[in-house]
Amino acid sequence: MLPGRGPNGRAAAARPSRLLGTRTTWTPVGDGEFFCPGCGGDRNYQRLTGQRRFALLGVPVLPRGETGPVVECAACRHHFGTDVLDHPTTTRFSVMLRDAVHTVALAVLAAGGAGSRASLETAVAAVRAAGFDDCTEEQLAALVEALEADTGRFTGGPCAAGLAIELHEALDPLAPHLAAPGRESILLQGARIALADGPYTPAERDTLATVGAALTICSDDVSRLLAAARTPS
Repeated sequence: MLPGRGPNGRAAAARPSRLLGTRTTWTPVGDGEFFCPGCGGDRNYQRLTGQRRFALLGVPVLPRGETGPVVECAACRHHFGTDVLDHPTTTRFSVMLRDAVHTVALAVLAAGGAGSRASLETAVAAVRAAGFDDCTEEQLAALVEALEADTGRFTGGPCAAGLAIELHEALDPLAPHLAAPGRESILLQGARIALADGPYTPAERDTLATVGAALTICSDDVSRLLAAARTPS
């Protein structure tokens, strides 16, 4: 028999690895709901911090430092980095998308389409498709009036600072979670509302440029998309 080997021919040095090791003791420090990349859906989670220890015969003995924090899915039990909490849940994402389309529709209408039946109809269709099932033309027209009264802005004028802030507040948090086609789709919905009553006005172009900037679409692509929306398919 070779030195250092047991009767089964395996190295005797492998035996300590079954005696010594490290174990992590996890402590919950928070919980909530998140989008689990492993499950592919909204799940509950626990936020954990860990304490690593040397283990003898599977029993933790000597501290070896902290680890984590991590996020543990309550369903699949997989651990993820805490950056997964930066991604909205499916429910939250749907609300963000719905509110974004609603804000864009109001902004474009305020730029000159609130008095047009065709523009209001197009805006209502977009807002309903986004999730506001009970939206009506009367509601949108009333909201545009309230928006103008609040911002001191007159229909048909350029995109005022207050309205630009509203657009950025609705679109900035959403843009990082949308692929390019999704961001372009929101801009194109605004373009179709603007075109429903005729060619773009300068105020509508200005508003749509603000929408594109908030969606991180470069100015050249904004111009391309607005031209494409104007071309009959």
